[in-house]
Amino acid sequence: MTNRLTDKLKDLIAGKDGIEVGLAAHNLSTGEEILIHPDLPFHPASTIKVCVMMEVFREARQDRLSLDDQTVVKNEFASIVDGSAYALFAEDDSEKTLYDRIGQPLPIRDLVRLMITVSSNLATNILLEQVSPERTTDFMRELGIDAVIVRRGVEDNKAYRLGLNNSATARGLMQILLRLAKGEVVSPQDSDEMIEILSGQQFNEMIPAQLPADVRVAHKTGWTADYYHEAGIVYPPNGSPFVLAIMTKGFGEEEEANSFVAGLAKTIYEWENDH
Repeated sequence: MTNRLTDKLKDLIAGKDGIEVGLAAHNLSTGEEILIHPDLPFHPASTIKVCVMMEVFREARQDRLSLDDQTVVKNEFASIVDGSAYALFAEDDSEKTLYDRIGQPLPIRDLVRLMITVSSNLATNILLEQVSPERTTDFMRELGIDAVIVRRGVEDNKAYRLGLNNSATARGLMQILLRLAKGEVVSPQDSDEMIEILSGQQFNEMIPAQLPADVRVAHKTGWTADYYHEAGIVYPPNGSPFVLAIMTKGFGEEEEANSFVAGLAKTIYEWENDH
């Protein structure tokens, strides 16, 4: 049956000329997977923020930091190329209120929630400076995931021009969330808290958009230029949960990209609940 669903999804993807798509899904009850170009690497955009959250929770569990620690909000960061300073701009960020709090202390826990639920770039860079891209990537390796790489923070343009970019595949994002769904990231308690944070996602135009209103989705979006991605854990009210990651490149219009990803998610959801 999975082959028939895969063929149906491939037909939907084939109808979008010039669009690159990576898709990976895993049913937590049956273990069945749907894989369509799952190892195609993409610029992951903000989906990488899930990895940063995981590393923050790991370091909290190791007592390297506390989620209740106060950290000063700042907007000056060092490029990984040469250490030169760069700053972010509120107009380019999906969350703008944090820029009004520069110089003020804020709990790490609050920064994590801003990074995930409203995709704050500023919160991401503040947190990534504390836990480092290297340790974040190392943790992905410890989880058994090789295809997700965190090299730098947001808007490090010197690094971007040199091709020093973050990278991920649909399979890699699926594997990360699969470990989370199984309670295997840091600890079951920490995994549950991270899932709760992901469930508070405020951008719901992709995976959840065409699903029934009573379906819980713990998810993270990511978009920039012509990349539109989403990865999440879908919890049907009466069915088996499944993990889904969809990555795309080539859409010129945000609305079209959102509708396409939402349509793929709906197709998978309906199939999972009808079979």
